[in-house]
Amino acid sequence: MSQSIAYFRVSTTEQSIESQRQLLGGGFDQEFSDVGVSGSVPATDRPGFGELLAYIRKGDVLHVAAVDRLGRDALDVQATVRALIAKGVAIEVLGLGRIGSGAGAGELILAVLAQVADMERKRIADRTAAGRETAKRLLAEIGVTQHGKTSLGRPRVADPAAVRQWRTENGASISLTAEKFGISTATTKRYCSS
Repeated sequence: MSQSIAYFRVSTTEQSIESQRQLLGGGFDQEFSDVGVSGSVPATDRPGFGELLAYIRKGDVLHVAAVDRLGRDALDVQATVRALIAKGVAIEVLGLGRIGSGAGAGELILAVLAQVADMERKRIADRTAAGRETAKRLLAEIGVTQHGKTSLGRPRVADPAAVRQWRTENGASISLTAEKFGISTATTKRYCSS
């Protein structure tokens, strides 16, 4: 008996799969998801998708909200779709329809959309790098980034030199030093090792 199976993926833990579930309408026999996993990670390397691959059988239908939920690397998406089709699984992409065995317009459209998802991933990386470079330049020129920050990366919650000095002078443990400055032990370790 064939099953209706859903797969959801979001790139950060701040995001939720609920909007994808609502878009697809629910009522699935089984659901698999990856939360906090980038689409650039190959599908077979994602824990939730790995479980899905082990579970899904011939005749089942896999439902996804968009092609980029399968991945953001065009070659990986195409390989994943081919592997599922070879296994006898149909893929239902919201707004695109069902893609099954045999070459057809759906598979051609899927290949194009996978390429678009790949291009978008590259654009995101380019925009991020450009923003980082602008921030560095502005920080050097005027002392603040385009967003008004006075440093790159994590904001400093205490002066690292003062934390190191106090810890050394008092022979204090990491946890005692963290408590003294009101910072986490991870931050204290980072400040004391630099």
